[in-house]
Amino acid sequence: MPIPLPQQPPRNGSARTTCPYCGVGCVLEVTVEDGRPVKIAAPADAAPNFGMMCPKGALLFKSDAPQRRATVPMMRAAKGAPLEPTTWDAVNRRVAEALHAAPAERLAWYGSGQLDTEASYLFTKLFKGRLRCNHTDTNSRLCMSSAVAGYVHSFGSDGPPTCYDDIEQADVFLIVGANMAANHPVLLNRIRRRRATDDRVRIIVVDPRRTKTAELADLHLPLQPGSDVALLRLLQKHLLAEGCIDQAFVEAHTEGFDGLKAVLDHSGVADLLHQTGLSEASITRAVDILRDTTHRRILSLYCMGTNQSTAGTDKNTALIDLHLMLGAVGVPGAGPFSLTGQPNAMGGRECGYLAHQLPGYRNVTVPEHRAAVEQAWGLAPGTVAAEPGRPAVAMFDAAAQGEVDVLWIACTNPAVSMPDLSVTRHALERTPLVIVQDCLADTETAAYADVLLPAATWGEKTGTMTNSERGVHRSDAAIAPPGKAKADWQIVADIAAACGFTGFDFPDAEAVWSEFVARTSGTACDMSGLTNDALKEAAGALQWPAPAPEPPDRQTTKPPNQKRRYTDRRFPTPSGRARFSNAAPRPTHAQTSAAYPLNLTTGRVAQLSR
Repeated sequence: MPIPLPQQPPRNGSARTTCPYCGVGCVLEVTVEDGRPVKIAAPADAAPNFGMMCPKGALLFKSDAPQRRATVPMMRAAKGAPLEPTTWDAVNRRVAEALHAAPAERLAWYGSGQLDTEASYLFTKLFKGRLRCNHTDTNSRLCMSSAVAGYVHSFGSDGPPTCYDDIEQADVFLIVGANMAANHPVLLNRIRRRRATDDRVRIIVVDPRRTKTAELADLHLPLQPGSDVALLRLLQKHLLAEGCIDQAFVEAHTEGFDGLKAVLDHSGVADLLHQTGLSEASITRAVDILRDTTHRRILSLYCMGTNQSTAGTDKNTALIDLHLMLGAVGVPGAGPFSLTGQPNAMGGRECGYLAHQLPGYRNVTVPEHRAAVEQAWGLAPGTVAAEPGRPAVAMFDAAAQGEVDVLWIACTNPAVSMPDLSVTRHALERTPLVIVQDCLADTETAAYADVLLPAATWGEKTGTMTNSERGVHRSDAAIAPPGKAKADWQIVADIAAACGFTGFDFPDAEAVWSEFVARTSGTACDMSGLTNDALKEAAGALQWPAPAPEPPDRQTTKPPNQKRRYTDRRFPTPSGRARFSNAAPRPTHAQTSAAYPLNLTTGRVAQLSR
């Protein structure tokens, strides 16, 4: 039986929500009159934006024209037939029958870092728990998997060790492969304010392009595309030669430093300079800035320039190596800070929606992790498959080869965003049943849908997201979704119920959240203390780790809620030490030549259209 719709938002009043555009997690307040939004503002008391708002947030309700919205469920009678309006009961039955009919290895789900946590968790529970299918992945694979791998390798766990408050305490900002002026403008404003309060603060921007962010820098390093590792090794080589490392930290809290030194010894200064295309004077200037930093308060901020690369993990670990050398981890104003591009890329990873994950930063390959999730979900031992599923690119490759019967796509547009569009479009044409769940009816991917599920969008649903600093925000519905559109979590729960699966009869989003955070208890991303009431009462985000309080009569060993991780200089690796990498610089796959003398590098540009 379909789950009843929760109470509709009031027709007059206001609601606080989270901006859906980037990973900053700005809190916005929407004023509603007669069921329509009339004003968007940024509350001055709410972190992390404290009254600031960029044009993307200010124009939210103008981003999707009403005529583009998906408002009713639609189906094709057969491949190639037109999409026709239908009922939720009909689409639920058709999807449920297809999921039951197909073997687990021929199912696939592809989602998004723009889905809220409640929906991401239920997709994981449905596919990995009930359907025994690990072929789930999202567009986060294309942007954040390098950052995840970097954190896991160096620290033993995903999740940044930093927080936004570090911006107000940092002495040096090392911005690598991130055009914050276009992508994270509110955070860049906080950096500008920090520099305005202390004339000793310096900004280094590493980017092949002279972006608006680079124009603010005290030092812009326009390196050759793909030479990030060479640059970082060059800086480390100079710092090591000048005795600028934190030897006590390295000896007490890290391992693998000898391997890094061997890489640095093997790399010649002239060769590294040649790879980067930078001048020796600019490197000297960068080393001077890093060397003179007070209390090692270096905050590095990085995004797609380091992540979307065949050497993305190497770039991430090499940058973390710089922090480990200088002891700039776990202290205020310092640390490697990966900026998420989507509003809930962090939250989705916490839910376990990538092909190798389970909720609570667990891994499908670890027997104890599978057993814990099976017990929590009331499943028989051995239910959760032990092999990772296909990641994003392999998923569409398999579909293009006729190896997928049902492909469910939610809140993303792979027909224009996947790396190889010809393969992706062939996959969408060849898969017998393509399910597209979206708020828009006219996307390029929706054109391939055999079933179109209309979803509520920003401001129309209650849910949670986790921003770049591990801060969890709650959004309340400000207006009702149009037509028959429903919140993503409701769509998943209704289809799971149509499949005959128990454990999906949630009365509202709050109930989904309560179940999810209980599944994180005792894990690296323990969020069990972030109750619905706590999130409602908070002016801004609440960060994890945030374990639930122990009863007064029980001795607790749980860590307190903390903004920064690794403040005790202990890391969740087998040895308790952070790990250096020994990644050496290597050329990019595509090299210039006499016939092809130019590199093409792209990036986002903030521009208001008329």
